[in-house]
Amino acid sequence: MANLISQPRSEAPDAKGRQVLTFSLNGETYGVDILRVQEIRGWSAVNRIPQTPSHVLGVLNLRGTIVPIVDLRVHFNLPSAEFTPLTVIIVLSIRTARGSSEFGLVVDSVSDVVDVRGEDVKETPNMGNQHDSDFIESLATVNGHMLILLDVDALIGRDPSLQATDPFAGAA
Repeated sequence: MANLISQPRSEAPDAKGRQVLTFSLNGETYGVDILRVQEIRGWSAVNRIPQTPSHVLGVLNLRGTIVPIVDLRVHFNLPSAEFTPLTVIIVLSIRTARGSSEFGLVVDSVSDVVDVRGEDVKETPNMGNQHDSDFIESLATVNGHMLILLDVDALIGRDPSLQATDPFAGAA
């Protein structure tokens, strides 16, 4: 598994490829580096924290670690949907200047772990406002389907409303 390390945005994807966990959100397929995935859990109620950003649903206590839970539908400004038995929480390890921490992402469903070959990965096209999509690492075509690869460090760690690893620091 040594060749499955996460690639920083500034470097070209590994020519050998890597494995990503794919999941569905509002009918689109996304992927995150499998090495960042700590756990996949079925939806369970969270402990709500007052005055947090709207996309932070609350926190879960996972084996003694308090893990903030982010609703990606709200975070991406997508239409809301009811949580179903397929709704899951993907617990990810992120890296920031302050070190590593865990966050949970609520997604519609988990699909599969797929191999993404380096030659199938393309840069994200310029969409106008780079700040709105800087969490998209790249795009890939896997088995004829488009896959949006997320940079989890940028998605969570650079989100000003989450204040790096402290999701409640700036809430007022």
